[in-house]
Amino acid sequence: MDIIFLYLFLGVIAGVISGLFGIGGGVIIVPILIFTFSSQLFATEILTHMAVGTSLATIVITSISSIFAHHKRGLVVWPIVLWFSPGICFGAILGAIFAVSISGILLQLFFGIFLCFIGIFIAKPANPSLTINMPGPLGKTIAGSVIGFFSSIFGIGGGSLSVPYFSWTQIPIKNAVATSAACGLPIAISGAIVYAIQGLNIDGLPKYNVGFIYLPAFFGVVITSIVFAKVGAKLAYQLPSEALKIYFSLLLLGIGIYFIWKNILFF
Repeated sequence: MDIIFLYLFLGVIAGVISGLFGIGGGVIIVPILIFTFSSQLFATEILTHMAVGTSLATIVITSISSIFAHHKRGLVVWPIVLWFSPGICFGAILGAIFAVSISGILLQLFFGIFLCFIGIFIAKPANPSLTINMPGPLGKTIAGSVIGFFSSIFGIGGGSLSVPYFSWTQIPIKNAVATSAACGLPIAISGAIVYAIQGLNIDGLPKYNVGFIYLPAFFGVVITSIVFAKVGAKLAYQLPSEALKIYFSLLLLGIGIYFIWKNILFF
């Protein structure tokens, strides 16, 4: 029962962070699930894959809520979503297959490096002069595949990758965030399906799972994250955003360095 309350609380944290920074809750859901699954004595080789798979499954639900909210305001650039989606789905499927094929230790190491990268990116002031042209159909497919690939590996909705990319292509930031949220749905669906299927015949999984998706964590996170994402969005207009970004980036750097230090000892 205590674990269920922990998952509900995780949903609160993930929802607030998602609404506050617009990067999606996956960057915080995955590390906390790793810590939680470790405390539950899940097998080392499967707990990281379960954290990533479960995170993607929660994003399927939370992204739908986010898409509706952005669509009502007319902020989603749907032609871009449609052009990018095939590449995103392809990349997400490949990313999930790749992640499942490597060890949990190596996956944690990669995740630690990724968190450090995101932490530095958040802390670094934006460069408004950095712009690129929106690519043609082939370029959109390639860019979508790259975003989908890395997002699926790390269990995120892609906002930390697609928001800056869309901003660099001179899409207004509000439209970039909204369009990124819409692109997060095909990432989450494609990745979650692969993690669910690939984990069906794996030994040592805990009860109440669908492959690498752990249902108690899934429901606990979804129930509260949808509600508190709205709270985070409101706080974004009330709190000193620059100071919050610094604190959050330091948190991500700390977690990332921990994962790197912990797992590099095995190599």
